[in-house]
Amino acid sequence: MTKKIVLIFAGIILALGILFAVSVKIASIALQNDGRSSFSPGKPGVGLVEVKGMILDSRETVRQLRHFLKDDSVKAVVLRVDSPGGVVAPSQEIYQEVKTFAAKKKIVVSMGSLAASGGYYISAPATLIYANPGTITASIGVIIKLSNIEALMDKIGIKAHTIKTGRYKDSGSPSRPLTDEDKAMFQSVIDSTHNQFVKAVATGRKLPEEEVRKIADGRVLSGEQAQSLKLVDKLGTLQDAIEEAGKLAGISGEPEVILPPKKKINYLDLLTEGVEEKFDGALNRAVGRGLQLVYE
Repeated sequence: MTKKIVLIFAGIILALGILFAVSVKIASIALQNDGRSSFSPGKPGVGLVEVKGMILDSRETVRQLRHFLKDDSVKAVVLRVDSPGGVVAPSQEIYQEVKTFAAKKKIVVSMGSLAASGGYYISAPATLIYANPGTITASIGVIIKLSNIEALMDKIGIKAHTIKTGRYKDSGSPSRPLTDEDKAMFQSVIDSTHNQFVKAVATGRKLPEEEVRKIADGRVLSGEQAQSLKLVDKLGTLQDAIEEAGKLAGISGEPEVILPPKKKINYLDLLTEGVEEKFDGALNRAVGRGLQLVYE
């Protein structure tokens, strides 16, 4: 019996050892890939950073932009945006990083099918903005979504009791209606954040603030309409944006596209802490954060 237990433990240890060795090998291969579309180390090229879906976290986009800013072989970057918007703070952090990048290297935005609200916000400070004629963009505005389930709670016999430190502390609670004071408070927050959006677009696009404010009412625009209002510079595809970035950076001929390096993964942590902990995703992290301002 003892011999069987020893053999079982030995088998488990061997299996874990093999799994760890394979993981380290995979990590090694991933780290050897510097993200280039072809094997030409040191050749000047154009970096490609993609922002897809809701903007809930800025860290990965910021990491990629900072990597390309430090890489001397990356002469410019194309920021491909296909996003309906997202949470205010991460959008502002990406905006600031794009602005910082544009002060040192050229960065050209290529808008996909959708680059609205927060998707437009992060595009505004770029060197140049490309959109397709049918891209849905602009939607300059801010929103807070609140729900009230008081009637439903009454129907099923649930009562909520709140103890608070000030009259605004439970503003927006789904278990009670909004008061006039609540509405005024939320409106002041929305107005402040909206003004930040307007100023960011005006600064990024070098437009008079009054001009931006005229169309900053949440309306969506096609890429063609946005160009006529100077929110977009040129109409064109992703390839057009890549070629333009190469020209702006002084690269002759078709520029090589350089992809960002893959994010490093600690495979030992995966073994000890589990996959779910490492890949919980930005959406799952956002759940339960409570009240959020959204560019949507």
